[in-house]
Amino acid sequence: MNEYKADKIRNVALVGHSSSGKTSLAEALLYNTGAVNRLGRVDDNTSVSDYDPEEQRRKISINTSLIPCEYNGHKINVLDTPGYIDFVGEVKNALRVADLAIVVVDAVSGIEVGTELVWQYADEFKIPRLFFINKVDRENADAERVLAQLRERFGKGVAALQIPIGKESNFSGVVNVVTRKAYVGQDAKETAMPGDLTARVEEERGKLIEAAAESDDALIEKYLGGEELTEDEIRAGLKAGVRQGTVIPVLCGAATPNLGVRTLMQFLIDYAPSPLEGAPIVAKNPATNQNETLTASDTGPLAVFVFKTMADPYVGKLTYFRVYSGALESSSRVTNGRTGNEERIGELYVMRGKEQIAVKRINAGDIGAVAKLQETQTNDTLCDKGHPLQLPPITYPSPVYAVALNPKTKTDLDKMSVALARLVEEDPTLRVYREPDTGETVMSGMGDAHVDIAVRRLKQKFGVDLLISQPKIPYKETITKTVKVQGRHKKQTGGRGQFGDTWIRFEPLPRGTGFEFAEEIFGGAVPSSFIPAVEKGMREIMQKGVLAGYPTTDFRAVLYDGSYHPVDSSEIAFKLAAHKAFKAGIPQASPVLLEPIMNLTITVPEQFTGDVMGDMNTKRGRVLGMEQRGKWTVVTAQAPLAEIQRYATDLRSMTQGRGYFTMEFSHYDTVPAHIAQQIIEKAKKERAGEEEEEEE
Repeated sequence: MNEYKADKIRNVALVGHSSSGKTSLAEALLYNTGAVNRLGRVDDNTSVSDYDPEEQRRKISINTSLIPCEYNGHKINVLDTPGYIDFVGEVKNALRVADLAIVVVDAVSGIEVGTELVWQYADEFKIPRLFFINKVDRENADAERVLAQLRERFGKGVAALQIPIGKESNFSGVVNVVTRKAYVGQDAKETAMPGDLTARVEEERGKLIEAAAESDDALIEKYLGGEELTEDEIRAGLKAGVRQGTVIPVLCGAATPNLGVRTLMQFLIDYAPSPLEGAPIVAKNPATNQNETLTASDTGPLAVFVFKTMADPYVGKLTYFRVYSGALESSSRVTNGRTGNEERIGELYVMRGKEQIAVKRINAGDIGAVAKLQETQTNDTLCDKGHPLQLPPITYPSPVYAVALNPKTKTDLDKMSVALARLVEEDPTLRVYREPDTGETVMSGMGDAHVDIAVRRLKQKFGVDLLISQPKIPYKETITKTVKVQGRHKKQTGGRGQFGDTWIRFEPLPRGTGFEFAEEIFGGAVPSSFIPAVEKGMREIMQKGVLAGYPTTDFRAVLYDGSYHPVDSSEIAFKLAAHKAFKAGIPQASPVLLEPIMNLTITVPEQFTGDVMGDMNTKRGRVLGMEQRGKWTVVTAQAPLAEIQRYATDLRSMTQGRGYFTMEFSHYDTVPAHIAQQIIEKAKKERAGEEEEEEE
C-alpha cells in the first residue's frame, strides 16, 4: 500500500441502524478500488469486514473494522461500525477518529432508532456527516419518502445531491443535481439525464444551492440578489457547508448490486474534509499543563491516539491508532503520555479487515495498527519523550446489564482473571468487578447480546469456560432505634479461662454513613488495650447481619461500660464479647433490610412514554421528571436494582427496540416489609441448605 499525505486521506465512519447495509457498502468500496476481486457477502460469510467467528455466526457486525481503499490517488480509510445498540463503544471509537460520518439509511425502513443514536454520537464529536440511502433496489424502497423523513427529522440542511434513476428492481443509477449528469451501472458510466427527471432535479437543485450558498456570505448575497451561482461556486459552497455541518448531503445507491457506490467515492474525494480540513484537535501538555492546538503535519510534535485495542490470540495485543500530528515510524521508541513510560514500536501495519499490511511509517492524518505494546490502552496518547501530550479521551456510557460469572472448572478459575482483564482492555464498555457484599464476580455491559458475546469470546479466544447467572442483589441491613445491651463472654476450663464483659449502645445513623465505633469508658472499666479488640469483633460480626445475613451498616456502636478479669481477660475474649453484644442488641433495635436504588435516564420515542411510565410504577419506580427532545421523551426515574436487573431487555420489547437508557447507583433505601419478609425467608432457607451440606 502506498504512503499518503494528509491532503490525500479521507477518514470516514460508516454508521447507522443494524442491517442498513454498512458492511455491504464497505465491501463494494473495496471491490471498486481493486482491493478484492469479488464482492463479498455478509450472508455467505465472505465479507472482509465481518471476519470474527461470532460476527459470521450472528450475521451482524460486532467490531469496528478498518477498510482502507485507494482511489484516484487518494486513500479512503473506511471504518465499518456495528449497528446493534449493544456495541455503542465500537461506534464511538470510530467516530472519534473519523473526519466524516456516512449515516447509512435503509430505503425501505427509513429512519430507525440506530439512525437517531448515531446522529447524537456524531453531534457529540461535532463531525460533519452525509446520508447514504441504501437498498434503493429493494421491493417497497422509496428514496423520496426517506428524503422527506430525513428533512423533517434533521432540518433544512439536509440536501439531495443525487436523484435515483428508476425504482425498486428498475433502479439503475443516479443523477447528480449539481452537474445534471446521470451515472449508470456498476462502473458509473456518464450519460445524459433522463428527461422525466428534469423537474425533480431542478427542484432539488434549487434547495441544494440555497443550502450551499448559506455557508458563505458572498454566495448568499449573490443568491439572494437573484444571480445564478456557477457550478464551481455551488461546489465551493457545498464543500464549506459539509465541513461546517450546515449542509448534510443525501446520496443514494444499492451496495449489494454495487450501484451508486462509485459516485459516493468520488463525492468523498471532492467534498469530504481531509485531516487538514477537519476541526483542529487540542491536546494537553501534562508537563506545562497548557493546551496545544495540533495540525495534521508530518513535521509537528508526535501525537498518536489509540482508539481501539484487539486481543489477538496469535499476534497478542493489536493497537489501532490515528496519527494526529507528526509521523510514526516502525522500529522506533515513543512515550505513553498517560504513564510517562517508553513503548517500543515494532512493525507498523495498515489493517484491511483482519489482513495486516506491513508499512514503514504512518503519516499525520492516517490510521494504522501496531502489535505487542506493553501497557498502552484505548484512549492513550503516544508522543515524543521530550514533548508529552494527551489527546482528549472517548467517554463511554455506563453499563446497563449485568451477569454473575462462575468458572466451570478449576482450570477455568485459574485463567479467569487474566482473560477477563484482556477482554475489558479490548472493550472499554465492559466492566468486571467483584461485588464485596455478595462475593460474586460480576460482568456488566450494554445489553444481553453484548455480555453473551463477551462470554463466548472468553471461550473462543482464551479457552475460559464460564457459567452466567443473574447477580445477587447486594442488600444491606441497618437499625432504626437505639438500644443498650450487655455482651459477656465467659469460659472456664482447666487452667486459664476466658473473660470479656462489654456494655454497648447501638445507635442508628443517617443513610450512607457506614459504621462508626466510639468508646465512653470511665475509670478503666475496660482496659484501653482491649478496646481495639471490641471494635475488631464488631467489624467482623457486622458482615453477617441478623435478618438475612447481609452486612449491617449505618449504625454506631458505643462501648460505654464493662468489666475485666486481671488473668482471664484477653483480646479474643473481648472480641467474642462484642460478637455476643451484636447478636443480642441488633434484633432489639428494630432492624430493617436496605436495597440499592438506581438513577435511570430513559430515552424513548414519545408514543411509548405512557407505557414506560406505567411499567416504571409496576417496578416500584418513581418518575422524577420528563423532558421533550423533538420526537423523543427523556424520563428520569429512580427504581430498586432488584426490579430492573433486566430492564435493558424489557425496555427494548416495550419500545420495539427503539428505547435506550443509562443507569447509575443512587443510594440505599428501606425494603418494603412484605418484600423484605420474602428475602429473609429465602436467605434462611439458603443458610439451612448450606448447613446441611456442611454436616454431610
